[in-house]
Amino acid sequence: MTSLETTPDTSADAGRDFTAIGVVGLGTMGAGIAEVFARHGFAVVGVELSEESVARGRQYLEHSTGRAVRRGKLTEEEQAELLGRVTLTTSLKDLADVDLVVEAAVESMATKQAIFRELDAIVGPDTVLATNTSSLSVTELSSATSRPGRVVGVHFFNPAPVQKLVEVVRTVVTEPAVLDDVQALLGRLGKSPVVCGDKAGFIANTLLFGYLNHAASMFEGRYASREDIDAAMRFGCGYPMGPLALLDLIGLDTAYEILETMYRQGRDRLHAPAPILKQMVTAGLLGRKTGRGFYT
Repeated sequence: MTSLETTPDTSADAGRDFTAIGVVGLGTMGAGIAEVFARHGFAVVGVELSEESVARGRQYLEHSTGRAVRRGKLTEEEQAELLGRVTLTTSLKDLADVDLVVEAAVESMATKQAIFRELDAIVGPDTVLATNTSSLSVTELSSATSRPGRVVGVHFFNPAPVQKLVEVVRTVVTEPAVLDDVQALLGRLGKSPVVCGDKAGFIANTLLFGYLNHAASMFEGRYASREDIDAAMRFGCGYPMGPLALLDLIGLDTAYEILETMYRQGRDRLHAPAPILKQMVTAGLLGRKTGRGFYT
């Protein structure tokens, strides 16, 4: 058996009948999100800025689905069917008839608001607008539209075709029916949606980065060695990787920016970046991407 669905589940208890999905931004995350929907029988329209970016998005899709074929998760025929459900374009106007748009552009408020403003004039009044942001205010993004009640956050985790978790972010004005419909839709994709309020970091990153930041502080204060800190969490708590090794994997610059954003918005001391993170970033010790971080 394979995991490819041929038609979307539209049973009565599955919520609103979504059939066509738009994805704006076809980087690693956007292409992964497009693949998830296409795998489950939805028609997908993917939008990028240029033909070059469209070609790169197509390569992401072909590479990811090709890997699934090699692993026996898809047949070549199912891969062809999946790719045939995805239409790629450089015009947002091609999203006029979709039921849901997932924006997965760069993490820039100005860029995302511009996209939402343009989409607001293109899509139908009942089309749900979603953002895959991991750190920006969904409420602020929704203010760029004339109907902020239909705007919601859908934070997929990388790689989107594999990771089950999706954080559904509600604002103070998100319509309850929109929230219910999006959760039902994600369930039909085989995902495990969790709902949270519009606060930087949402659930997973708020908890994870407070923990990682505390581990960096322990190391900075010479409370324990890096090896012992990581071993304690691996063998004592069953984590697959210790916090300092995980910081190296994430990238110390990325971790620092996430902590800064969360601290700036929430002023929770747990998220005030440990001084050692800033020092290491300034010194170019960014973790695996540079070959040196907490570990070499």
